[in-house]
Amino acid sequence: MPLDQPASLHRSPPPQADAVKSSSPRTHDQPLAWHILTCEYPPQTGGVSDYTYAVAAGLAAKGDEVHVWCPDCPGPQPQAEGVIVHRELGAFRPSDLRRAGRQLDQYPAPRRILMQWVPHGYGYRSMNLAFCGWLWARATRHRDRVEVMAHEVYHSFRAGLHRQNIAALMHRLMSILLLNASDRVWVSIPAWERRWRPYRLGRAIPFEWLPVPSNIAVVDLPERALAIRRRYVGDGVFLIGHFGTFGPPIASLLDPLLVALAAEPVSQSVLLMGRGSEEYRQVMIRKHPGMAGWLQAAGPLGAQDLSSHIAACDVLIQPYPDGVSSRRGSLMAGLSHGKPIVTTVGSLTEDCWAAAGVVPLAQVGNVNQFVGFVDALRAQPAERERLGRAAQNFYRERFDVQHVITALRAAAWKPVGEGIRLA
Repeated sequence: MPLDQPASLHRSPPPQADAVKSSSPRTHDQPLAWHILTCEYPPQTGGVSDYTYAVAAGLAAKGDEVHVWCPDCPGPQPQAEGVIVHRELGAFRPSDLRRAGRQLDQYPAPRRILMQWVPHGYGYRSMNLAFCGWLWARATRHRDRVEVMAHEVYHSFRAGLHRQNIAALMHRLMSILLLNASDRVWVSIPAWERRWRPYRLGRAIPFEWLPVPSNIAVVDLPERALAIRRRYVGDGVFLIGHFGTFGPPIASLLDPLLVALAAEPVSQSVLLMGRGSEEYRQVMIRKHPGMAGWLQAAGPLGAQDLSSHIAACDVLIQPYPDGVSSRRGSLMAGLSHGKPIVTTVGSLTEDCWAAAGVVPLAQVGNVNQFVGFVDALRAQPAERERLGRAAQNFYRERFDVQHVITALRAAAWKPVGEGIRLA
């Protein structure tokens, strides 16, 4: 879905990376060549790592030539047929970038570079201006076609936090370089386009919304899910799940919700899933000793185990400080598994969530409203089933990884950005 249209200032586009001299028209089924540049890749853990792996595998499955450029990481590397991994980016120092650039130059020009952007991912305490300058040079001097996938854009300025404000300023300078390097920008949520638009400095760059899919494949093993459920609760107990990493912003919302749910005189329990869940449970039990037998934690789980744990829950609670949005992989995991989910509406929430009506939306910080939605779902099994089906259908129609692959490949045949770059 295009979010921005090119302005009237144009330049002649560089030749396509996959151009061939032929009198016959090209089709979207023809193979393309991709160079995906990322700050993390399996076996590294993280949302960007999982996303990059899924996209690289999906493009290769279409017959495309896919190269992933990333830092080194010890441990077994998952294999994806047709994906060539170059662990040449080191710590993103200038010497690392020069080495990677020399190797990139061995491939036919102009190369199509798809860069995964999170401002904290590229070293130097999230202020690696040299990396953004290197990418800009790839576009201006080497004539590579650069596309940026913005998972996040920049830190906000905060009163009294001088170190963060320095980083926030550097992120904006980095944004100027990135947007002047880019021929197309993909954003995980539409709000990022609005925030980045001023830093184009007049360049006509197409922005497109590319929601982040779930990185947890659905494992359809009902018996396994039932066995996991019985590990944590007895028959007839309503099991509420939460999947995340339990960082302070979400934990600050989760704390009062758990206190309110624990005080209810009903047979229910909460299962925490994901990295940091065990530590978070211990913190909550120290504050509220009565939760010891009520609050469970599964800890970090492999993808298959996590799928079965999600399937074991009756409902998921997924509060977000800026509201539900299509960049939240934990939410996408619940949708793809067909779970009824209670979440929050906030400043970054897209209109599609209220329009689709697939998740109850509580205002951020409104504990009574949030818990009321959970209570209603506990009392209405038919409504839980309806919402679960609707959630799974919504995910398949809007967010499945195949939509990402289709959008990327379709855009490859469109004209590149035509605004004048910085000299």
